Amino acid sequence: QVQLVESGGGLVQPGGSLRLSCAASGIIFSIYDMAWYRQAPGKQRELVATITSGDTTNYTDSVKGRFTISRDNAKNTVYLQMNSLNPEDTAVYYCNTEDAFNWSPRKGMNYWGKGTLVTVSS
Repeated sequence: QVQLVESGGGLVQPGGSLRLSCAASGIIFSIYDMAWYRQAPGKQRELVATITSGDTTNYTDSVKGRFTISRDNAKNTVYLQMNSLNPEDTAVYYCNTEDAFNWSPRKGMNYWGKGTLVTVSS
């Protein structure tokens, strides 16, 4: 059973920082690409950042230079370091991965955590 469990959200003032964590289980974590999404109130869920199994990263334009995605394969955990936060970053942040392996019986399955709320407010 695949599980993704996010943690690290909370209330932070504008300009502050938070680090989100996502602990994965039930998968061979090191071979999976991982992603962080977010969903602000009244808006669609959007992709924030991705990291491949080879540590290649990508970011949506609005967080470039402020957010950093990283992974620790020994801990089966992916992180999202968020700096210079502003109120527009307020959202529920979700961890995501997809089983895209041709050899896998779970190919095509998309896995989500339950999310962690980040609120940026003074």
